[in-house]
Amino acid sequence: MNPIVIKLSDELKQKAPQMALGIIQCKVSNTSFNQELWEEIKKVTMEVRQNQTFEGIKDQPQIAATRQVYTNCGKEPSRYRPSAEALMRRIVKGQDLYQINTLVDLINLVSLKTGYSIGGFDAEYINGNIEAAIGSEGEPYQGIGKGELNIHNLPVLRDSIGAFGTPTSDEIRTSIRLETTHFLMTINGYTGAADMQGAMEYSLWLLNKFLSAKEIVTYTIE
Repeated sequence: MNPIVIKLSDELKQKAPQMALGIIQCKVSNTSFNQELWEEIKKVTMEVRQNQTFEGIKDQPQIAATRQVYTNCGKEPSRYRPSAEALMRRIVKGQDLYQINTLVDLINLVSLKTGYSIGGFDAEYINGNIEAAIGSEGEPYQGIGKGELNIHNLPVLRDSIGAFGTPTSDEIRTSIRLETTHFLMTINGYTGAADMQGAMEYSLWLLNKFLSAKEIVTYTIE
């Protein structure tokens, strides 16, 4: 499998000097539900409820780093919460994760366990090379479950068609479907590549165990 080309824009690198993207690209066999994966989700959910406080979520290292980059870019992080923060807040409130399909459930699990906001995309709907950049004023974006999202001053992933990923919400165009077979995962890290090694290894373990991942390509961009 040829790796999808992704680069960091100079503008974003200035705002996020320790930014790193962990990339996993592979072929998968998605399913509507996996009971064993859901047991892992329930275990991690319980750990979060036991170990996190509502007030302390924003101080979790990866969430705090993401929030700081939002501020550096000119975005209010409490209005446009990173997805990992939103997931943890949901769990600490006593609610459970939404069950979507195995691949989406896996992405949410990695985010909940590690604090990284994870991008998950059907690579068949990505057009051309990808740039990690900063959202422009008025740039169209339909966030999954959020409708029209103002991505001005948010970190974004953008292909030749337009923006399709932010740490707050991915875009409908490239969203994971039950029939998705070509998967692209991005781990949005803002404290350097070394810190995300555990998250990369955990993601690969889950993909192999629950999605029968094949033709796996992994790399890190800084």
